[in-house]
Amino acid sequence: MIKKIAIYGKGGIGKSTTVANLSAVYANDGLNCLVIGCDPKADTTRTLYGKRIPTVVRTIKENRNAERDDFVFKGYKDILCVESGGPEPGVGCAGRGVIVAMKRLENLGVFDEDLDVVIYDVLGDVVCGGFSVPLREKYADEVVIVTSGEFMSLYAANNIVRGIKKLKGNLTGIVCNCRNVNNEEEIVNEFAKKIGTHVLGTIHRSNLIQESELDAKTVVEKYPESEEACEYRDLALSIMNNEEPSLPEPMSDEELEEFFKGFL
Repeated sequence: MIKKIAIYGKGGIGKSTTVANLSAVYANDGLNCLVIGCDPKADTTRTLYGKRIPTVVRTIKENRNAERDDFVFKGYKDILCVESGGPEPGVGCAGRGVIVAMKRLENLGVFDEDLDVVIYDVLGDVVCGGFSVPLREKYADEVVIVTSGEFMSLYAANNIVRGIKKLKGNLTGIVCNCRNVNNEEEIVNEFAKKIGTHVLGTIHRSNLIQESELDAKTVVEKYPESEEACEYRDLALSIMNNEEPSLPEPMSDEELEEFFKGFL
C-alpha cells in the first residue's frame, strides 16, 4: 500500500519545509519516496536535490517528447523529486501546471514504480481546480493541513477543510508550524477539535531550519541530532501511524472569527 499524502496550507506557512523534512525522515527509514511540488514557485524539492530542478511544464514546453528522466530527479537518499511548475506570473492558470504534470507522470508510469510514500506540496488555494487535482483525481488518499496560530493561516485552513468536504476527502490531521504567537499551540489544538480532527505534531520556530534551507538542505539532513529533526521524526511517525482519517466539518466565517476572538 502506497501512502499518498497531499499537504495543504496558506502560502508561506511552511508546507515545502514540512514536505521536504518528512520525506527525508521516511527516506532515512528506508522507504522509497516521491515528492511532487504542485506550486508555480517550484521550490519544494530544492532542499532535497540541493538546487532547483527543471519543471514539468517548462520541460514539456521546450521538448514535447520529454521522457521521465527529463523531470524526475533523484535527491537526498534517492528521493524522487518532481516540480510541476506553471506559467509566468500573470500569464495563464497556475493550477493548469498541476494537471499537466500529473497526467504526464501517470502516462510515463511514474506512479507505478516501487514507491512507499508519495507526498504532494499543494498551494493552499483549493478554489482553483488545478490545485484540487491530487484529491479530485485520487492521486492522494489523505490530506494534512499545515497552519500556525495566526488568524489568516487558520482562515486558509478552514477554507481547505471546505474543499476537502466538497471533494469527500479524508483529513489525517493538522500540523502546527509555530510562528510564536500568543497561545499558539492551544489555539491550533482547539481549532483542530472544532473541525473534527486532531494535531499530528508541532514544529517550533527555529533558526536551524532556516540555516539548513539557506544551505539547500533539510534540517533532518544537516542537523540530524537536533531537537528540530526529532520533531519532524515524531511528526512523520504520527502521520504514518494514523489510521483514523476524519471527514472534517468546517466552521462558518462568523464561527471562526468568534472562535479566534476567544483567545485575544
